[in-house]
Amino acid sequence: MTLRFLLLLTFTYSLCINAQSKDEIAAKDFFWGASDAYKDANDIPSEWENESAVIIYKNENYDFHKYGKNVTYTTSIRKRIKLLDMAAVEEFSEFSFTKRFRSTKGRYTWKEKGNNFVGVKIVKPDGSVTEIDVDKEAVEVDGETKVAIPNLEVGDIIDYYLYRKEPFKSTYAFGFDPVETSLNEEYPIMDFKLFFETENDFFINFKSFNGAPELKEIQTEKKNMRRYELTETNIPKREYRRWFYPLVELPSYKFQVYFARSGKFEDRALAFLPEKEDIIKTSVSDEEVLDLYDSRFKPDGDVGDVKSFFKGKSFSNDNEKVTSAYYYMRHYYLTRYIEAFYARESNISAYPFMVYGNDVVFIQNQKQFIRHFTEFLKRQKIDYSIVVGKKRYDGSIDELLIEKNVNVLVKVNTPTPMYAQFFSPHTNINEFSPLMEGTDVFLLSSEKTKRIIDKIDRGTLPTSTYEQNETKKVVTVNLNDDFSGLSLTSVNSFKGHQKSDEQYDRLLFSDYVFEDYKKYGTESWIEKVRGKKNKEKFSKEMDALIEKLKTKQKDEFEASAKNEYGIEDIVDYTYLIDNNGRYGLDEYFTFTERFNAKDALLKKAGPNYIMQVGKLIGGQIDLEADERERDQNVYLPHPRVFNYTLRISIPDGYTVTGLDKLNKNVDNATGAFISTAAIEGNELVITTSKRYKNYYESSDNWPQMIAFLDEAHQFTNEKVLFKKN
Repeated sequence: MTLRFLLLLTFTYSLCINAQSKDEIAAKDFFWGASDAYKDANDIPSEWENESAVIIYKNENYDFHKYGKNVTYTTSIRKRIKLLDMAAVEEFSEFSFTKRFRSTKGRYTWKEKGNNFVGVKIVKPDGSVTEIDVDKEAVEVDGETKVAIPNLEVGDIIDYYLYRKEPFKSTYAFGFDPVETSLNEEYPIMDFKLFFETENDFFINFKSFNGAPELKEIQTEKKNMRRYELTETNIPKREYRRWFYPLVELPSYKFQVYFARSGKFEDRALAFLPEKEDIIKTSVSDEEVLDLYDSRFKPDGDVGDVKSFFKGKSFSNDNEKVTSAYYYMRHYYLTRYIEAFYARESNISAYPFMVYGNDVVFIQNQKQFIRHFTEFLKRQKIDYSIVVGKKRYDGSIDELLIEKNVNVLVKVNTPTPMYAQFFSPHTNINEFSPLMEGTDVFLLSSEKTKRIIDKIDRGTLPTSTYEQNETKKVVTVNLNDDFSGLSLTSVNSFKGHQKSDEQYDRLLFSDYVFEDYKKYGTESWIEKVRGKKNKEKFSKEMDALIEKLKTKQKDEFEASAKNEYGIEDIVDYTYLIDNNGRYGLDEYFTFTERFNAKDALLKKAGPNYIMQVGKLIGGQIDLEADERERDQNVYLPHPRVFNYTLRISIPDGYTVTGLDKLNKNVDNATGAFISTAAIEGNELVITTSKRYKNYYESSDNWPQMIAFLDEAHQFTNEKVLFKKN
């Protein structure tokens, strides 16, 4: 190799290294440079020596900068953690991240690429430091970069950072993703610092809650540059409890940064912006809510199709009319397009929506729904209010700060008020998120004209009872005469807030879209396809897709039945939808499943047989020892009840003993578990009812909840004896 070639190669290699490492070097210097005050921080307080790990230092950073149309968003985090047991060692033995990514922000995002830079070093108890060569150790797996951390041991300190630089272009108002989190995390934190850097055209909404420190401004050398920080020490670890809302009870902070280049874009921003860039906004007034939505929620949309649907129909009152309109809109603006979505996703047709011509009006979000639905109400001269609220896990409406947390729906002011929210395929009239039930909300209305909102009031959303949110199962078990097996039939019904998840899990599009076509006299996607050959081809492919989905669905449901009843092997599984429950919140969604099983739930005991009847109500909550002591309040999704009826055949020549253990009754202010057992003819009939009565329980009531939860769990262990006569 000639000296000239060698020098050229060295120079080229040096340029590549410098080009690739400019940001990487900056990231490393930012955290581990000469100003690093924590490079020798190795000790932890004695009171935390029995923890799994202790975070010596946590530093979280958010930088927002722009130059012309170019915006650069940089986020980074550093943690220095002492590992005190093998569980912590295993957790930090591997890192996964995406090295290169395309920005999803702003405009022209297909061009903009971002980078993630990761640094990891290990500090041994003797003080020796090893920096991991991330590029050398990295392995690409399914688009992710994975880095194994070798020779990690109890007593080590792992010091790592993730530095993410994301460039994009924006010429209009743009809101960055909100951050809402508690100070506490899985491990205790000795020192924490949150840091912001912004400049002109970036607006900050930030507020601390539940005793968290306030954000403080740091003086800068440039007038258009702004820096802020929040610091805290000795943060205890967060206990991860079921039914707990961290943002409601723990020290927390919430913020969102909004980019708006000029005054007109500030006015267009869908956000509660501070008056100036150098003001941190910490609260939102009633008037600001009204100002933001006064024109955005004005009635708008072509509802001629709804008017045509109403032609020739009569209604006894406005409630019936609104109900009918809601379900028709759900079909006309959503479910009639679902076949086309499946055709596109399954590559049946590249352009499936062309069959609708220019008739595609697809309502895509809650704000668009509000405008369209209120246009219908306005034309029908039906009074309404627009509800602006928040979900309970995000705190009260008085703590509103971030517009993305807003949920909107329509309150129809009929003699019996009605509520309408942005529909999904199975959403009912009078249904809205149970996490909003009972919450205080804003009510926006028009005092002078229905075109502009000019009035704001306060109100409270209604609540549901546990009886209205029911899971009901009738399980019939026929035992073989020789106890070699059983056949089981389960009729499963769900209403209220209990049915939505089940509908999404259990219903295929073919289980309801064809019913909607028939109900409303609209053409299916296949019927709209032009050309006999295309129609036949697409119809055959759609039938094959439905059959494929049903086969997959059946396998999943069979596995679910095994898990629910604790049966390892079942055969001859069948599944049937009895009622899809899509036209009323109090209407049951019902399906029936059947299967046979050998040697299931039965055990021979001499001439007799023991049956695990308790397993027929499915798995119940088994509280761990550390869950029994609780000083945190309990936040439940909604009141609900699980009602089971078990009918078990008694083979000839046998009697049943042990019924006394199946009669239970724990009923208190928080909930209940009640069961009865009796012999009716040649059947053992068992009924159980498990009730969660409220949305919220104070920690003082936790022992009462434990009482019925334990009773329900104990029931799953109960058995009866089939005794030979």
